[in-house]
Amino acid sequence: MLIQAIEGTVTCAVGVISFFTLTDRVETATWLSPEQKKLANARIMSERVGTTEIIDKFGTKRMLRGILNPVVLPTAVISFFNFITVHGLSFFLPTIVRTIFPQHSVQNQQLLTVPPNVLGTIMCMLFCYISWKLDKRGIFLIICAPFSMVGYSMFLATSNPHVRYAATFLPVCGIFALGAFPNAHVSANVISDTSRSSAVAFNVMLGNIGGLVSTWAFLPFDGPEYRIGNGLNLAAQSAIFLIGVCMYFAIERSNKRRSGVNVERELAGKTLSEIQDLEWRHPGFRWHN
Repeated sequence: MLIQAIEGTVTCAVGVISFFTLTDRVETATWLSPEQKKLANARIMSERVGTTEIIDKFGTKRMLRGILNPVVLPTAVISFFNFITVHGLSFFLPTIVRTIFPQHSVQNQQLLTVPPNVLGTIMCMLFCYISWKLDKRGIFLIICAPFSMVGYSMFLATSNPHVRYAATFLPVCGIFALGAFPNAHVSANVISDTSRSSAVAFNVMLGNIGGLVSTWAFLPFDGPEYRIGNGLNLAAQSAIFLIGVCMYFAIERSNKRRSGVNVERELAGKTLSEIQDLEWRHPGFRWHN
């Protein structure tokens, strides 16, 4: 309870500070010079095909465009499967370690859960940094999953405590980063603020539903091997890998097809409002992989 109180207090403090320090638009960013603000606005507008405004008004059509986006939907499903693993490992890692090293004291068992989480944090920051430098996310949705696939295969294949403990280090190499990439991926593949807000919210919602599923993964009667929980996580990460591969090549194919479309002819006869509501359906829009 004390740990939760400390975490909650820090979270509230950061939230209050962020409310007064974070800006909602370029114009209110006091740390930018007029030239930098002009450049930032130009960059934003260059990414928003068919729009004439940076901050748009809420609209039901744009909201649905964000949720029903053909990239947002599979990405949100990836979040769903990944959070089954993330929450399952976060909640049940002490239980898993206890079954691997039952002879250790409770204090030592708790300490043994620290190294995997430290490694996961480092790998998450590393993958996100590389993704930022390359300006790519789709490929990382693919390469993060095999770490967990190998790790949970090891859990299912052996009862050796040393091998099973080593297996706890593999999933964290990918699942923490997979918690960050989907939000970035859906955000990069919508246009307006309304569609971006609905897309990110939908992605987070499905992810949290996956977290709910994870609470039924490691059941008492299934210990100490926990074949149901480990099998579920292996299946979830395998699904992420397959969805990521299919989505990656679907995006490449769609962009190739869009490159051959005559934009002016497709937009002929449409009003400015109709063009803005097209969102990802705009013939000049390109998916980001």
